[in-house]
Amino acid sequence: MAPSAPTAPPETPPAASPPEPAHARASRLRLLAAFAAVYVIWGSTYLGIRIAIESFPPLLMAGTRHLLAGALLYPWIRRRTGIVPTAANWRACALIGFLLLLCGNGGVSWAEQVVPSGIAALLVATVSLWMVLIEWVRPGGARPGPRVFAGLALGFFGLVLLVGPANLGGSARVNLAGAGVLFFASLCWATGSVFSKHIALPHSPLLAVAMQSLAGGAFLWVVGILSGEGAAFALSRVSFRSALALVYLVLFGSWVGFTAYNYLLKATTPARVGTYAFVNPVVALFLGWAFAGEAMTLRTFGASAVILTAVILVITAPHPAPHREDEAIPSPGEA
Repeated sequence: MAPSAPTAPPETPPAASPPEPAHARASRLRLLAAFAAVYVIWGSTYLGIRIAIESFPPLLMAGTRHLLAGALLYPWIRRRTGIVPTAANWRACALIGFLLLLCGNGGVSWAEQVVPSGIAALLVATVSLWMVLIEWVRPGGARPGPRVFAGLALGFFGLVLLVGPANLGGSARVNLAGAGVLFFASLCWATGSVFSKHIALPHSPLLAVAMQSLAGGAFLWVVGILSGEGAAFALSRVSFRSALALVYLVLFGSWVGFTAYNYLLKATTPARVGTYAFVNPVVALFLGWAFAGEAMTLRTFGASAVILTAVILVITAPHPAPHREDEAIPSPGEA
C-alpha cells in the first residue's frame, strides 16, 4: 500500500504588526506640530509686522519685539542650562544680532511700509539663494552644482519679473526702494546665517537666540532713535490691533516659532527643515490677500511660481555630505 501524501500544515495567519509605541506616536505628533508652527506662524509674522507698524515706528517696533523676547527668554534659559556665556559668545551673538535682526528683520519691518506683506515674504525667500552664493565665494566654500546654478538663475529671473518693467501684464511693479531694502535685508540674513556656523556661539541654540535677540533689539532701538522714530512716536496713538500684533510677534513669532525650529533641527534633516522657505511665502501671500486686502495680480502669481520653483531646486539639490559640526543648516527666514 502506497504511503499517503503528507498533509500540509495549516497556514498560520500573519502575525499582526505590533501597535506603535506611545512615545513614537508622541514624537511624530511633536514633529508635525513643529512643522505646522514653522510653516504657519512664521508665514503669518509678515502680516503681523504689517499690522504692528500701522501705529508703531518699524525699527522701534522690531527692537521692542526682540528685546522683550530676549529679556524674558534669557534668564529662563540660563537657569535651565547653567551655561555662563563668555565674552566671545557675546561678541558672536552681537554680530549675528546686527546682521539678522537689525539689518535683516529691521529691513523687512521698514520695507513693509511700502511693500505688501506677501511680496515681502516672497523676496525674503531668496535668502536660500543668497546663502548658496555666499557659501560659494567665502574662503574654502563649496561650488554649486548645475542644478543649484539653474535654481539661482531662475530665482533672479523671478526677482526681475517682480520688480522689472513698470507695467508688465497690466500690473505695477513692486516699490523699488522697498524691494532694494528687502534685497539688502535678505543678503544680510544670509550672511549672518553662514557666519553663525563658524563663530563662537553658545552651545545652547535657545541661549544663542536669547542673546541675539537682546543684542539685535538694542541695535534696532539705537538706530530707531537716531533716525528720528522716537520723536515721531506717541504711545497714545497705538491702536489695540497693533499692540496685539506686537504681542503675537513676541510670543508666537519669536518664542514658539524659534523653539519649534530648533526642535526640527535636531529631529529631522536640514533639507526638510528648509521647506519653510517656500511654504512661508504661500502662507503670507494668502493671509495678506485674505486679511489685508493685498492684491494678487498675474504678475505676482507668475513671479511667485518662478521664485518658489527656484528655491525648491536649490533646497532639494544634492550636496556633498558635510562634517556633522559644519552641516549646512537652513537659517530661519522668519520675519
